[in-house]
Amino acid sequence: MNKLLSPANLITIGGATLSLIGLTAYFTDATNLSVPTFFYGVPIFLIGISLKTTEVPPALRVVPQNKFASERAQASEELGQLVKDVTRWRYGQSCQLEASLRVLKLWDIDNPPQLLEIEELVKDGNYGIRMRFEMAAVSLERWNNQKERLGRFFAKGLSAELYCPTPNELDLTLLPQKQEENPQENE
Repeated sequence: MNKLLSPANLITIGGATLSLIGLTAYFTDATNLSVPTFFYGVPIFLIGISLKTTEVPPALRVVPQNKFASERAQASEELGQLVKDVTRWRYGQSCQLEASLRVLKLWDIDNPPQLLEIEELVKDGNYGIRMRFEMAAVSLERWNNQKERLGRFFAKGLSAELYCPTPNELDLTLLPQKQEENPQENE
């Protein structure tokens, strides 16, 4: 996703443009144009700046959106909603999935984990997702303590797998639980 096309950037640019047109019109004695553009442009510009200070970019989507469309449609609705939520711009939060990380007790107020990327995958015919986090101040031990809860937190019937590709990064993979087959005895 193009970071230049964030809503905060568009609002800021729009407000700055209106303000500049208003100031230019004022100094060229075009008062009919200067008053509305300047008085609407400055507040819009300030709103854009304030949004920009609380902006959280979307997680990088590793796989194109249309690649697993049929598998996503057959999977649990919660997983599809999770992918949609983390691949859009957020405002007024410290990071993606802030509320979820707080509930899971995987939160550090000074240095919270940051969601870097999300990948949709199919493993053994089952649709799942992999999320890569920068662990920040939350230790691997805390993540491992919540491993069982992580699986069922985002949707029913999921299991969580944790893997550290680098010392400061963590991959959380959510896949449907494997069904254990009970052999039937023939009598």
